[in-house]
Amino acid sequence: MSYIETTSKEKGKNIKLYYEDYGEGKPVILIHGWPLSHRMWEYQINEVVDAGFRCIAYDRRGFGDSDKPWTNYHYDSLAKDLNDIITKLGLSEVTIVGFSMGGGEVARYIGKYGTANLSKAALISAVPPYMLKTDDNPDGLEKEVFEGFRKEIKKDRPAFLQGFGKQFVNFDKVGDRISQEMMDYYWYIACAASLNATLECIDSFGSTDFRKDLEKFDIPTLVVHGDADQIVPNDISGKKSADIISNSEYHVIEEAPHGLVLTHTAEFNKILLDFLRS
Repeated sequence: MSYIETTSKEKGKNIKLYYEDYGEGKPVILIHGWPLSHRMWEYQINEVVDAGFRCIAYDRRGFGDSDKPWTNYHYDSLAKDLNDIITKLGLSEVTIVGFSMGGGEVARYIGKYGTANLSKAALISAVPPYMLKTDDNPDGLEKEVFEGFRKEIKKDRPAFLQGFGKQFVNFDKVGDRISQEMMDYYWYIACAASLNATLECIDSFGSTDFRKDLEKFDIPTLVVHGDADQIVPNDISGKKSADIISNSEYHVIEEAPHGLVLTHTAEFNKILLDFLRS
């Protein structure tokens, strides 16, 4: 198992992140969504490597096989972790691909660290530019949505994750595209996360404003969203991100849910690989 020792510490020890690193060529970093791990990219990793790229997928702090510190799940810390990965592996000309919550790492990384080591970026079913409804973001989600997540997780996390998983893929509508066994597998991945990290990250993706970060994007950026996303609706996220980013390539996959990497794998993989090759 491979770990990167970050520059962040808790109780005097450096926090370690688990990662997998395959293939050769220009590097592509895959950043997973909440509350999953790098394992969500199982049907993309092989495709990226077979297409001639180096593919790196890591577990966010608090999730998967990475260390599970008690604090610092805000996006400045998460972007710092991503910067540590890029720096410690000596990467350049990187494409960073963020799914859902992982799109926040992409946005905040570029906002804080720029694009000197990057060639491209991708936001997939991603939370930017801003999820929360406010006076200057009237189309966002009510804060009660995120408070409800926290309440249900504290009450019965496995039950919440099972219901969330069904909404993640619109299981009742696209059940022919994904098996119950796959649903069970993703439930297991989510249950392996730290309870505290799962809770803390709700505040991060539910209240972080990425609009100024997106304005700093100066590299080709892929934006992919499903028009049937019930978790992060396209109208408040993907569409707005594509409008803000000057050099964006915007794809809407018809009838695709939030978890389109699972339900519309062939369609998504083709879009991603075409973008990487372009």
